[in-house]
Amino acid sequence: MCMEFGREICGNLDIAASREWLVTNGIGGYASGTVAGLLTRRYHGLLVAALQPPLGRTLLLAKLDETVLYGDGFYSLYTNRWADGTIDAHGYQNIEHFSLEGTVPLWRFAVADALLEKRIWMQQAANTTYVQYTLRRATQPLKLTLKAIANYRDYHSDTHNYNDWQMSIEQVEQGICVSAYPDAVPIYLLTDRASASPAHNWYYNFDLAVERYRGLSDKEDHLHAATFEVTLNLGESLTFVASTHKQPELNGEAALKHRHTLEQKLIGLWKSNRPLNAADPPAWVNHLVLAADQFIVDRSVPEDPQGKTIIAGYPWFSDWGRDTMISLPGLTLATGRPEIARSILRTFARHVDQGMLPNRFPDAGQTPEYNTVDATLWYFEAIRAYYNATEDNDLLMELFPVLTDIINWHCRGTRYNIHLDATDGLLYAGEKGVQLTWMDAKVGDWVVTPRIGKPIEVNALWYNSLRTMAKFARLIGKPHQEYEAMADRAQIRFARFWNQQTGSCYDVLDTPNGDDPSVRPNQIFAVSLPESPLTTAQQKAVVDICGQMLLTSHGLRSLVSNHPQYQGKYGGNQYQRDGAYHQGTVWGWLLGSFVTAHLRVYKNPKQARQFLQPMANHLIAHGIGSLSEIFDGDAPMTPRGCIAQAWTVAEVLRAWLVTEV
Repeated sequence: MCMEFGREICGNLDIAASREWLVTNGIGGYASGTVAGLLTRRYHGLLVAALQPPLGRTLLLAKLDETVLYGDGFYSLYTNRWADGTIDAHGYQNIEHFSLEGTVPLWRFAVADALLEKRIWMQQAANTTYVQYTLRRATQPLKLTLKAIANYRDYHSDTHNYNDWQMSIEQVEQGICVSAYPDAVPIYLLTDRASASPAHNWYYNFDLAVERYRGLSDKEDHLHAATFEVTLNLGESLTFVASTHKQPELNGEAALKHRHTLEQKLIGLWKSNRPLNAADPPAWVNHLVLAADQFIVDRSVPEDPQGKTIIAGYPWFSDWGRDTMISLPGLTLATGRPEIARSILRTFARHVDQGMLPNRFPDAGQTPEYNTVDATLWYFEAIRAYYNATEDNDLLMELFPVLTDIINWHCRGTRYNIHLDATDGLLYAGEKGVQLTWMDAKVGDWVVTPRIGKPIEVNALWYNSLRTMAKFARLIGKPHQEYEAMADRAQIRFARFWNQQTGSCYDVLDTPNGDDPSVRPNQIFAVSLPESPLTTAQQKAVVDICGQMLLTSHGLRSLVSNHPQYQGKYGGNQYQRDGAYHQGTVWGWLLGSFVTAHLRVYKNPKQARQFLQPMANHLIAHGIGSLSEIFDGDAPMTPRGCIAQAWTVAEVLRAWLVTEV
């Protein structure tokens, strides 16, 4: 499948502005924007640097406004929309073609008989963005002018220059150095051949349409910091570099070759990990392997300077424990990179506290937050998947004491009333005002889906963890009987989840209001996990009800559509968005568990794989080359949320691999 558009997309501003691209640097930084070149989010920028990798993300360069003088014609390549609705320059009308070369976005601008190419990529492990322009077709020289539009702010915020903010802008060799204030990290704007002129002009009231849809501030000011000019002859290139490094590589061809070589290596690892007799996967699946790498970033700790973690989603998530453990098998093991999985598992082991895995590492500071009941249990499953792929007994021996401590803490009780109920051997979790499961939306003091009690997916994970722990104990010669006995008891009492009236499972037992019969997708994990506590007949019933009442082309709805609290559209202010987040919104990552469960019940790999096919088309519908976080519950299931979500990509890759025939 080709990731490319012509004028039918690029020339329609509404559509081209809804298609977004993403490049990353492996340390938490990124660049992102729209195919049209129009800013629509506060998160868009050519350099969003991770100043405290993998976090501390800071917008340093918002965009480049490019113009061309060719023959007697003057052409804009950029597009801006202002708060009053005015559209400036209409440069999108000169985009003849857009495509991805691996993960590198490529534009072709047609001006008269000239064709100018533009590529954007980042240097791995550096806060450095490259923008390269190449004149591919022309009958005379072309003059290219770039206006660098800068900023310096946290990527979650926005800038309003009410107090005439004066940045320091100095000419340096081959470009410009911008310092927002004395203690700020300087940004270097450099080229390999253009002339550079400092500027200091504030542009006010850029319109951010997507932020308005999200109920947030929809205007922003940016600084025109410098202007670059160059004349290109046929076949010549200009490389523009934005970097926090004083002397980045300015050889664009060498830097681009390094990026392509890295991506070719990733595809090679993926291919070598697949069964020898397996048919070649379609191009869209190969591309997901490149998308998977965008989420894997460095998280250095004193004990392991090469430590790794997983960014949950772009453009606004950091690394979350839950998302990391769910994503790990698909992003690392399915793609033939078990050494990355090993590093991540060891990194998170160091942060286990009171038997809990951290749920989130905040953007500011390094103190992790422990407010999840399921992330820790997904850790067991991630280790099980890793061991099955590697038979790494050394790591199993290293982590076994951590796992033992986790089980013990859950048995005697840990934070937020998470404890084993001695009366039935099931896990209870939750207290007022806290959201502990993956359905974790909270606005102020309002927990939208509190799910206090015994959530079904938590207990499916608990049962799976106990069986896994017993197997681990046997593998390394440790006592296993206690874990087996606990698992046996949990399996017997798991029958309480079966709701005879609906022919499916209760979502939560023993809530303050009794047992919750809401039909939600959480029951699918009681079938999809390797160890299922349900009977064969119950497994089929769960798959059927999820398929008939929750399944969409891009995932499972978070609540059945005939429920009185169902919301089929996701949007509005934070209160409205979070109110819909788990009340009908479709989650792409759940598709992987549904496919796995369907395969388990119906034992038809080809049929199970068909459920993944719509994701091929989605790759060009939102975040180009990646998969979205969420979708509307109502047709046409418009993509929402993050343009690139780790567990969506991971679970589609993992499910593709388990359906190999």
